Amino acid sequence: MSAPAPGRLPAFAGSLSVAVLLALGIVALLAAVLAASGFDVSSALTALVRGAAGSSYAVFSATLVRATPLILTGLAVALAFQGGILNIGAEGQLLAGAAVASAVALAWGDSLGAGALVLALVAAAAAGAGWAAVPAWLKRRFGVLEVISTIMMNFVALYGVGYLVRGPLQEPTHIYPQSSSLPAGTHLPMLIPGTRLHVGFAVAVIAALIAWHAVRNTSAGFRLRVVGANPHAAASAGGVDVAAVSLRAFLVSGALAGLAGGVEVAGVTYALYENISPGYGYTAIAVALLAGLHPGLVLLSGVLLGALEAGAAAMQRDAGVPLVLVSVVEAMIILAIVGARAVLARRVRGAVEVGT
Repeated sequence: MSAPAPGRLPAFAGSLSVAVLLALGIVALLAAVLAASGFDVSSALTALVRGAAGSSYAVFSATLVRATPLILTGLAVALAFQGGILNIGAEGQLLAGAAVASAVALAWGDSLGAGALVLALVAAAAAGAGWAAVPAWLKRRFGVLEVISTIMMNFVALYGVGYLVRGPLQEPTHIYPQSSSLPAGTHLPMLIPGTRLHVGFAVAVIAALIAWHAVRNTSAGFRLRVVGANPHAAASAGGVDVAAVSLRAFLVSGALAGLAGGVEVAGVTYALYENISPGYGYTAIAVALLAGLHPGLVLLSGVLLGALEAGAAAMQRDAGVPLVLVSVVEAMIILAIVGARAVLARRVRGAVEVGT
C-alpha cells in the first residue's frame, strides 16, 4: 500500500458522506466550545441549524449567499498554496476588488448599465491581481516572505477602504462612512426569484469547476502542482520556470479574491463601506485546507463554512452566543489540519528513511 505524498492530507473523496462527516465533526467541535464557554448547547445548536438550513430562505438567502465569497477566496488560497505560494492576503485582495468595483460602478453605472457591471467585475479581478502583484514582486526582487508581505497588504487595503469611504467615494451628504448606493443596472441579478441568492454564486461554482479542470488536466496545472511539491526538482529535472509559475499563481489567486470583492459589492451590499468583509479572506484559509487544496472540493467546504457563519448569526440573535466563538472554531480547524499535515509529513519521512 503506497504512502501518501509528504505534507499532504489523504485525498478527500468527493462524496456526500464525506461532507456529512465533516459537518458533524465541526458541529461536535462547536458544541465542545459552547459547553466550555457556559452556553446552553442544545438551544445554541438548534439556532445554528435553523439559521443555516432550517428553511429554503435560510439556505438560499443566508448560507449560499455567505458561501459565495468563501468559495472564490477559498479557490484563491487553494491555488496559491498548491503552487507553494503562502498567500495570506486574500482579505486585502478582496477589499481592493470591492473598492475598484464600486468606483467603476459609480462612475459608469448610469451610462453603461449592465455593461458597467461586467466592467466592474473585470476591474475587481484586475485590482485583486494588482494587489497580489506587489508581494509577488517583493518576493522575486528582494526575497521578502509572502506570508509577511500579504498580511501587511491586508492592513493597507483595510485602511485604504476606510479612507475612500470618508473621502473620494463617500456618499454626497458626508454623514455616513460609505459610498453612494450602486446604480440598479450594476446589481447582480437574482439567481432564484424571491431569495437573496445572486448570480455570483453561479460564477463561483463555474470558477471552481474551471480551476478543478485546469489544475488536474492541463500542462499549466501540472506545472503548478510540480512547483508546489518541489520547486528545485521542477527547475532542475523538469526544466520548469519556477519564477514564472509562481508569479502566475500569485496573480490568479489575487484575481479570484478580487472578483469575490466585486461580487460581494454588486450582489449583496450594493455600496462600499468599512468592514464590508467579516474576514472572508481569513476564513478562506480554512475553506482551502478543509478541501485539501482541491478546487472542486472548495465548493463543499465553502458551503459548509457558509452554513456555519449563517448559523452563527442566528445563534447570536436567538441564543445570545457571540459570533467570535465561531471564529474560534474556524481557527481550531486550521490548527488541526496544519497539525495533521505536519504529523503526516513526519510519518512519511520516517517510512522513507526506514525503507532506504
